[in-house]
Amino acid sequence: MNIEPAIPTSKNPPEQFAGDVWLDPIALPHETGQTMVIATVRFAPGARTAWNSHELGQYMRVTQEVGRFGTRDGSIIEVHPGQTLYTPPGEEHWHAAAPGVFMEHITDDEYNGR
Repeated sequence: MNIEPAIPTSKNPPEQFAGDVWLDPIALPHETGQTMVIATVRFAPGARTAWNSHELGQYMRVTQEVGRFGTRDGSIIEVHPGQTLYTPPGEEHWHAAAPGVFMEHITDDEYNGR
């Protein structure tokens, strides 16, 4: 058992995001076969991801302010602190801060050796 060292905040790459978005890793794989990454992601007002999908699905729990999550069919879901959004495997989506507010969520992702 150990306390994990702090990992510096990084700004996400502009080719994957529109606007300013920062990533704070919470947990990274340690052992062979582990692939899960847990992170806090902070979006500046109006910032959003590019279209993306996850082979094994994705959970996102909004912790501050208001998030918006959209799918290819045009649906947009507004998510508030304490609510958790799940996107099923392969579903193309984006996530963003609502206009005028920052948004923070905790998310998981399995990278499968990528």
